[in-house]
Amino acid sequence: MQFTIDGIVTEVQPGESLRAVVCRLGLDSADLKTRPLAATIAGETFTLNYVPLREEPASTSQRVALRRAIQAADGTISLLRYDSARGNRVYERTMLFVFLLAMRELYPKTRVRINYAVGAGLFASVGDHMRLSQQDVDRIKKAMREIVNADLTLERKRLDIEDAIDFFSADGQEDKVRLLKYRQFSFFDVYRQDDYVDYFYGEMAPSTGYASVFDLQAQKGGLLLLRPSAEDPNKPAKHVSLPRLAGVFSESEEWGCLMHCGVVADLNDMVLSGEVRTLIRVNEALHEKRFAQLADEIIERGARAVLIAGPSSSGKTTSANRLCTQLRVHGKTPILVSLDNYYLNRESLKPGPDGTIDLEDIATLDIPQFQEDLTRLLRGEEVELPLFDFVTQHRCEKGTRLRLDENTPLVIEGLHGLNPQLLPDAIDKKLIFRLYVSALTTLNLDDHNRVPTTYLRLLRRMVRDHETRGASVERTLSMWDSVRAGEEKWIFPFQEDADAIFNTTLIYEPSVLKKHIFPLLEAVPPESIYYDEARSIVKFLNYFVEADVEDEIPPTSILREFIGGNTFYR
Repeated sequence: MQFTIDGIVTEVQPGESLRAVVCRLGLDSADLKTRPLAATIAGETFTLNYVPLREEPASTSQRVALRRAIQAADGTISLLRYDSARGNRVYERTMLFVFLLAMRELYPKTRVRINYAVGAGLFASVGDHMRLSQQDVDRIKKAMREIVNADLTLERKRLDIEDAIDFFSADGQEDKVRLLKYRQFSFFDVYRQDDYVDYFYGEMAPSTGYASVFDLQAQKGGLLLLRPSAEDPNKPAKHVSLPRLAGVFSESEEWGCLMHCGVVADLNDMVLSGEVRTLIRVNEALHEKRFAQLADEIIERGARAVLIAGPSSSGKTTSANRLCTQLRVHGKTPILVSLDNYYLNRESLKPGPDGTIDLEDIATLDIPQFQEDLTRLLRGEEVELPLFDFVTQHRCEKGTRLRLDENTPLVIEGLHGLNPQLLPDAIDKKLIFRLYVSALTTLNLDDHNRVPTTYLRLLRRMVRDHETRGASVERTLSMWDSVRAGEEKWIFPFQEDADAIFNTTLIYEPSVLKKHIFPLLEAVPPESIYYDEARSIVKFLNYFVEADVEDEIPPTSILREFIGGNTFYR
């Protein structure tokens, strides 16, 4: 049968794998920048070990899946490389498999948990936070390198769900056993290498030899597995210390322990037992306590202005309002200001080399005007703040007149709140308190499958875009790569400069968001270019038991910013 692979027309023989075809066409490479890691067919991701035309008859379900994917794609196959989001995830899963296989060989009875991503690294706890020496780290790296050099084939195998549960139970992986009991299908796909079997949320590269770029460093309580560098994927990224971010992850894990909810199975158990209502109350109380602590810090410092920044769907607006409430407890009368009102008129914005305008560029803001207004306000002068009309894309003729006194702090919320360009050089920095907010989930599917922090923010945005703007899932997904690129450029580089970081994640929220988003995701057709992304999120949400508990969620909850019913916006 004839296929088109990355624009090259070729005949594929029965029994020939995609990997063999890629090599035959001269598309394989030792360079991670260009090396194919997996493939997409009709929007779905396939391992390169996949055989499009089988020599032997396949099962009915496999034949149907094959026909649908191939027919929908009209024989067209696109290769995934490290520079794509999907290719990046394929590489990470493969690298994790190599790491966990090495750990199994060296520490066969020790629990290893992939906790969270911090910077370019994945933090993994080993045992009961056992301390590893440099000699231990060197042994693990050596074992990983031997596994990579052996180029072991990663075999994907489909198991009956009961067989999978029996296997993982015998293997001591109770975290997977508990999760699989909530799986809604009768089968379960695993990856096998010899007698080691594991499951990863999505496809992997065809063999261990593909995960050749990594580094490993000892950290307090575990290890940091460093991924390839974003600038040069052929070299491992250098570890950049992010103590504030690491600290908030650690605090969030402590909260999870306090609420007895560290993996999805814990949350599901609480939903089914009704204990999720207690979980909601405790989680919301922890948030309120943290906002109160932040207000205490601001008052103790004597700050006159609070700058709040964070990535898309992090809950900046609700966080700003709740912080204002806590400042009022101290007898203050805070005024909330949005940086969006300092947007320049649309026609004055200069397009980039590609002819488009980057609306997330700090150059879209009238920085000189903001600096002048802030300086004068802190001197006690009366200032007319601008007001931007998003319908006309122009600044209104009249703004809002404002004068501050010692009991009237400014709370300024916006994308660029932490950017140093925002503040005038002459201003006393002690008068400014900078707060970074983001949804940094530490709830994992199981020990080896973390939930990326961007997933929760994407779910929030999908729900909000649909509920408030009538936007489809596909519309939100079409913008997400651009949003993420803007965050990498304009937000994340400054997160460690914040005076405090607040994690806006609510550990129970995926169970609530599922009701809102699940039908929309399932409606994405197979021929859509966003089908694989939608399908991936559906697979993720399938592990959650839906919680119908919106009557328990406070009207000031951060989650209300996305599902509706937030009293700050009435």
